[in-house]
Amino acid sequence: QVQVVESGGGLVQAGGSLRLSCAASGRTFTAYAMGWFRQAPGKERELVAAIGRSGGSTYYADPVKGRFTISRDNGKNTVYLQMNSVNAEDTAVYYCAVAAGWRSNWVYEYDYWGQGTQVTVSS
Repeated sequence: QVQVVESGGGLVQAGGSLRLSCAASGRTFTAYAMGWFRQAPGKERELVAAIGRSGGSTYYADPVKGRFTISRDNGKNTVYLQMNSVNAEDTAVYYCAVAAGWRSNWVYEYDYWGQGTQVTVSS
């Protein structure tokens, strides 16, 4: 059984910063690629950022490039999303996703999901 738990969401003013964390745990579990998705009201879930197992490969969706940074701590099976210069369009539920093995399309293919954490940007 693998658990994926996000934390760090909340209310932030436009132009401010927020850091999300996500920890994956399970007996002898090792996380491969890890990613962050988000879903705003009335919209489909979209990929925000992803990071490969070693941390050397990253992907960012165009709307967050230059503002968000994804990183990971493999010793803790944890991934982070540093969100800077947030704006109203960043308001959404943010979901963490974790791959349990190698995937050919590693940016988009995941096995486990968290329950989500709400991020609300106020103007």
